[in-house]
Amino acid sequence: MSTDKDQFNISIVGHCTPDSFALRSAIAGFLPNARTEVINDESELTRRLGEFDLHLLNRVMEGRFHTESALEFIETHHEHHKGLMLISNFPESREQSVKVGGAPGFGKRSMRSDEARDALYSALGINQTTN
Repeated sequence: MSTDKDQFNISIVGHCTPDSFALRSAIAGFLPNARTEVINDESELTRRLGEFDLHLLNRVMEGRFHTESALEFIETHHEHHKGLMLISNFPESREQSVKVGGAPGFGKRSMRSDEARDALYSALGINQTTN
């Protein structure tokens, strides 16, 4: 499927190494030209917030962050960047993320599903056409 834009920049934030690898693989399946980068440091993330089209945040962020809570980070930064998406297996956390300004996300267990694809495409503004 071609997209409206050849390449997207997506950061994978606060995820452990195995989950980061799995997310990169899943994203590549939906967006073969996407560039992904893992960020596990808050100062780097806030400094580079605008360099990415989308940030995929772990519910409990691992790494060097002022808070482990992605919900808190989204609530604080959503006015500066609309592409903050919570990745969590807990639907109630994903709902709360949207309430505080995040883009609708998906669970890690469903990262290769139509739901994940649709969430990524929607957040990136990709128009889908049905076959």
